[in-house]
This record gives sequence, structure tokens and C-alpha cells, in this order.
Amino acid sequence: MLRRLALLALPALALAACQPQPSAPNYPMNVFFTADSASLDDGAKQVIADAAKQAAARPNSFVKVRGFAAPDSGSGAYNRSLAETRARGVGDALVAAGVAANRIGIEPRGAVAFTEFPTESRRVEIVVTN
Repeated sequence: MLRRLALLALPALALAACQPQPSAPNYPMNVFFTADSASLDDGAKQVIADAAKQAAARPNSFVKVRGFAAPDSGSGAYNRSLAETRARGVGDALVAAGVAANRIGIEPRGAVAFTEFPTESRRVEIVVTN
């Protein structure tokens, strides 16, 4: 009886092993900055390294890099420029970490209001898509 069950279960197990594995979630990984800065600190470099590992594990993925700035930093033009500088800096660091440049899309978003803390706006989001 047990032998029959085992024989019946083997094809089901083999079929389950052939199913595609779920991919990692497409949640944003955030790199935070101090006011009026685009410098990457050690924490930022670790987030970028993690994103590069996730991109390497998913070679057909695309990496979105979205830059933001706090609205209290200056004019709209200044904030757009700062957001773009931040996003390009993160993109360059991803390329240095092994992600092909043609897989990275830079999206400067400029100033966005924050709800809790100014650091919410002083960030770059990295999203590895499927």
C-alpha cells in the first residue's frame, strides 16, 4: 500500500519541481541622502550591492532608478537637477557593481512632499522588474 502511494506521488513531485519558481518581489529598495547631497554613504552602497545581486539573479530584468528630492531644498529646477544627479549616481554605481547599463532606466522625479520625515523625499528608489 505504501509502495503504491509512493509510486503515485513521484510523478506529482516531479511535476512540482518543473514548475517555475516565484521571482523576487518588485519592491523598491531605497537609497537615502542627506539634504542637498548626492553622495553615496556605506548604507547606500550596501543597498546598491543588494540590488545588483538581485538584478544578476534575474538576467532578463530591467532596473528602474527613480530619483527624488525634498521640496524644501530649493527651486523646482534645482530639485529636478538634484534628483537626476542622485539617480545617475546610483545608476553608475549599479553599472560598477556589474549591471549592464542598457538594463538601467533613470527616472528623475524631482521634488516630492514628505509625510513623516524629509528623508522620505531625499531618496532614490531601485526597482528590479521582471
